[in-house]
Order: sequence, then C-alpha cells, then structure tokens
Amino acid sequence: MKWLSNFIIGMVSGAMVGALIALLLAPGTGEETRTRIKDYGINLNDEVRSAAQEKRTALEQELARLRHPGTTQL
Repeated sequence: MKWLSNFIIGMVSGAMVGALIALLLAPGTGEETRTRIKDYGINLNDEVRSAAQEKRTALEQELARLRHPGTTQL
C-alpha cells in the first residue's frame, strides 16, 4: 500500500505544479481563470468520488466472495 500512497502524492503534486504553470501562462482574465479553476475543482471532486465509490463496490464484492467462497457474485 505504500506504493499507492506514494503514487497518489506524486499525482497530486504533479497536478498542482501543472496548475501553477497553467495559471502563470494563462492568457485569460482573472475572473475567467477563477471560473475555470472552480469548474476544474468541481469536476475533479466528482471524478475522485466516482472512482472511490467504484473501488469501494469492487472491494466489498471481493470481501463478500472471500467470506463466502462457495457462492458466486455477479
């Protein structure tokens, strides 16, 4: 699990650096940039929640399969 946390930390750090560079090089106005950042944050939050829910469902199914090895899950 250590590699997963390192991967996530690296991914978040890379995203933050990329966002900072994009802000410095953005040709838009401040209001446009703030709107884009807000929309990006909302979309990112939705994607992370969706991915977490999918992973949770998969892990719960795997746990149920391991607890009851004689049954099959669809």
